[in-house]
Amino acid sequence: MDMQGLTGSVVALVTPFLEDGSIDFGSLERLVDFHLENGTDGILVLGTTGESSTMTDEEDLEVAKTVIDRVAGRIPVIGGAGSNSTAESLRKAKALEKLGADGLLLITPYYNKSNEEGIYRHFTTVLDQVDVPCLLYNIPGRTGCSISERNVARLATHPNAWGIKEASGNISYATMVARYLSDDFRMMSGNDDMVVPILSLGGVGVVSVWADVAPRTVHDMCEKWLSGDTKGALKVQLDNLDLVHALFGEVNPIPVKAALAKMGLIGPTVRLPLWQLSPEADARLEAAMKGAGLLD
Repeated sequence: MDMQGLTGSVVALVTPFLEDGSIDFGSLERLVDFHLENGTDGILVLGTTGESSTMTDEEDLEVAKTVIDRVAGRIPVIGGAGSNSTAESLRKAKALEKLGADGLLLITPYYNKSNEEGIYRHFTTVLDQVDVPCLLYNIPGRTGCSISERNVARLATHPNAWGIKEASGNISYATMVARYLSDDFRMMSGNDDMVVPILSLGGVGVVSVWADVAPRTVHDMCEKWLSGDTKGALKVQLDNLDLVHALFGEVNPIPVKAALAKMGLIGPTVRLPLWQLSPEADARLEAAMKGAGLLD
């Protein structure tokens, strides 16, 4: 599946676990079907929401293969190849490319952070050695470092740099980055409460946690904006803020897995160091889901 024209809602897919902590592949396949039936435009596996940081290499590849095989080329599948070790990121990227991932998500080097030139070379090392489009991931709240504006300008010209997933929550940064967007370098929101603002800066969609529970809604919001119904898109964004905020009431993906469990799609199990949703956050989530029509 060619990623070139990808726009709209890319779900940051959860990895469902059984009560013993093992991967629930049956539920994973059902989630893929749920998204294919409800308008999701692309699937990201092995991201933050997928709890890849708690999974083994073998589990990562099994999950990616399951999703790629189930999708069967109908929509793009992007594989998370992030690591704070550049060599490890490259190894993951090549393994996911070999499995048939249509694109890769590359994150800044967390914990060790690096300097500006190191971060640039962290990305180009992978970009130079793979043959699939790559989405750069800027999320300083998770990694402790950001992709500088200068590095975005440099990386935007790389033929394998498909775009940037912008999740800083800083609209000023996003505005600066927007100057480097083109038909060959795109921006997707990485924050569900800022999709329309990012679209207004020339973004083409969102990598979404919200879409895990409301795929049709997120797809339709993006489609409205991209087809010119900006007021309609804004209304969807604002009408769903309570749900979006509840989905991030505790550390992602704890609330969204609880929400999917309430919908009967998966069990709520997360892996340590994550733990089950607190009663207070759970009550807020349930109320927001009812308000959004996801629960009776």
